[in-house]
Amino acid sequence: MILEMKVPSPGESITEVEIATWLVQDGDYVEKDQAIAEVDSDKATLELPAEAAGIITLKAEEGDAVAVGQVVCHIDTSAAKPEGDDAAPAKEEKKEEAPKAEEKKEAPKQEEKTYATGAPSPAARKILDEKDIDPANVTGTGKGGRITKDDALNAKPAMGTPTGGNRGSERKKLSMLRRKVAERLVSAKNETAMLTTFNEVNMTPINKIRAEYKEAFKAKHGGTSLGFMSFFTKAVVRALQLYPDVNSMIDGDYKITYDFVDISVAVSGPKGLMVPVVRNAENLTFRGVEAEIKRLAIRARDGQITVDDMTGGTFTISNGGVFGSMLSTPIINPPQSGILGMHNIIERPIAVDGKVEIHPMMYVALSYDHRIIDGRESVGFLVAVKEALENPTELLMDNNPKKALEL
Repeated sequence: MILEMKVPSPGESITEVEIATWLVQDGDYVEKDQAIAEVDSDKATLELPAEAAGIITLKAEEGDAVAVGQVVCHIDTSAAKPEGDDAAPAKEEKKEEAPKAEEKKEAPKQEEKTYATGAPSPAARKILDEKDIDPANVTGTGKGGRITKDDALNAKPAMGTPTGGNRGSERKKLSMLRRKVAERLVSAKNETAMLTTFNEVNMTPINKIRAEYKEAFKAKHGGTSLGFMSFFTKAVVRALQLYPDVNSMIDGDYKITYDFVDISVAVSGPKGLMVPVVRNAENLTFRGVEAEIKRLAIRARDGQITVDDMTGGTFTISNGGVFGSMLSTPIINPPQSGILGMHNIIERPIAVDGKVEIHPMMYVALSYDHRIIDGRESVGFLVAVKEALENPTELLMDNNPKKALEL
């Protein structure tokens, strides 16, 4: 029996996907539920599992755009599993070893040159190597065209001439997901009145709380760590409740304001930047935030993020600090109206009560759509985030860190 495998719908509003990678070859025997391909939509990369066991025949090429419901392969379910499949790879590896040995024996013969062929003398070769100049680009004045020591000393790299380094290039089509990200970023720049405001946060209070409670937190909550993201998420939730315009978006001539907070968290995955959503962050505890971000990060790392995981979101937090960024102007994640950029923590001297002290400081940036958020709201929002982060015990933990951390 021949089973026609069709592209399943990865989510609402998605009508087309792209075959990113075939994980099997034409004629392979596949098991039921085995991943046979990775497909890109404009929102996520998903694995396509085999619907049955049998011999597979591919009906689409890598890079092909296929409609949802289109047949991409056939599986002959009546075919028996070939015997000896496990031994085949080992034989192939042995076959590949023989040519390598022959190449090593022949290599010295290929490199042998005499001075009559224009090769440099030993002294000249040493000088050319130090200058990183290819002898082929030097004209020898010695007998038979030999490159002398003086030739090497006088040799100079020609302007615009390669000096021995690799100069290859590769042309590779962007994945559908990457193309969609690029399209959205350009759209955000062109279609919003984006502006960025900055502030800085003294991270000493948070560092003290983490130093005191992180081990107990991890032991109590099954290995979940107490990181910075829970503090920032809680601070953002509080600030959004104080300044609801930042938790809104434009829909034509209307403004939509939400009474819930869904935080999109930018995380790095094997296919690039992903932005899964922490739902109803206003109802989550510190443990709840950390556990949910950990779950989403693992799904992104393992390529298991779905469209539903990334749909929605009313505000975004992006942590460029994990990559060493000191300062940036993050781009709004449309149709949202605001994004908070975190950066790396650097010890810097600051004035405290008229004295100079060294504290761990972080620059924070808020990019916002000025069409819907005024300067007062944007600056007030960022100041509210700063206040909560610099006084977390009172403003985020109700003066009871142990209770807030569920210890």
